[in-house]
Amino acid sequence: MDINFGGVVEKIVTRKEFPLKKAQKVLKGKTIAVLGYGIQGPAQALNMRDNGINVIVGQRKSAGKNSSWGRAKQDGWVPGKTLFSLEEAAAKGDVIMMLTSDGSVSEVWKKVQKYVTPGKALYFSHGFAYVYNKITGVKPGKDVDVIMVAPKGSGTNVRRNFLNGAGINSSFAVAQDATGKALELTLAIGIAVGSGYLFPTTFENEVTSDLVGERGILMGALAGVMEAQYYTLRANGHTPSEAFNETCEELTQSLARLVDENGMDWMYSNCSQTAQHGALKWRPFFRKATEPVFKKLYKSVKNMTEAKEVIRDTGRPDYKEFMAAKLQDMHDSEMWKAGAAVRSLRPHEGKKAGADTAAGIRGRKIVK
Repeated sequence: MDINFGGVVEKIVTRKEFPLKKAQKVLKGKTIAVLGYGIQGPAQALNMRDNGINVIVGQRKSAGKNSSWGRAKQDGWVPGKTLFSLEEAAAKGDVIMMLTSDGSVSEVWKKVQKYVTPGKALYFSHGFAYVYNKITGVKPGKDVDVIMVAPKGSGTNVRRNFLNGAGINSSFAVAQDATGKALELTLAIGIAVGSGYLFPTTFENEVTSDLVGERGILMGALAGVMEAQYYTLRANGHTPSEAFNETCEELTQSLARLVDENGMDWMYSNCSQTAQHGALKWRPFFRKATEPVFKKLYKSVKNMTEAKEVIRDTGRPDYKEFMAAKLQDMHDSEMWKAGAAVRSLRPHEGKKAGADTAAGIRGRKIVK
């Protein structure tokens, strides 16, 4: 389907053009080996299983219910039948889905590369490992398909959107087509993992836009700008509840939902004249102030500085403690303590939070 995106026409693949029945036919007789049961692994594996695809999971064995191996067992994957070591799963899989973290992909690749044999397909949900192969070592042979489906959301939302029938937007790409059937296989998996629609990209464009987006407006910039406004209000005598409501709560609970429905201009038109006037006045100032930062960020991604730092830091033996300390610092800040208090006051918030945990979403079944 051709869709006009602001004057640029792109070919989008929807469920109508590539229905689930077609995807099931393409994947019939194939074993899909999902390597890694951390963030994307559970969502994509469970969605495919619920869609009738033959899926197995490969994961490093570890003790405890909260380990990835333990969570996989809780989700119904059976050791020796549908749950295996990374190497065993890769050996059995016709499609090997590399859904391990970027930081661990080098180590995992060393274990499984000998099982990526001619005629198989090597699948990614992120271009990192393949594009940055000089530092990851991921260099598959020319006799395998190399494909990608990259859901535009966390694993939690991939699963949540699948369960509510909405699906999630995903990009797709084919880097190597050894079999002549790589594109059809890619689209079939894209539908099977729960994509609402699929749009084309390249491995390099995906990893570049993804790293910029995560460090930029999706996470880094959003948190930074929120903090700047919150603490400016606090420094001028506003209470924590007022500062948080004006900074975060109204954004996430009201305005973002209006943007989601019909766009930013529609959200503006559904706010007061005072809000419209002020937002239109200050919008260019914020763009001018932040655009140099985004250009610097883009350059840092393109020259591989960001990728090298990811490999360096995630490879630290104390990485979990290192990252936990940084997240704890955010958690303990006044702003996010105020946020916890505000969220506790939402109607039925406690009940909702209990129902929508990642574990709860991970384990639900669909009635077909």
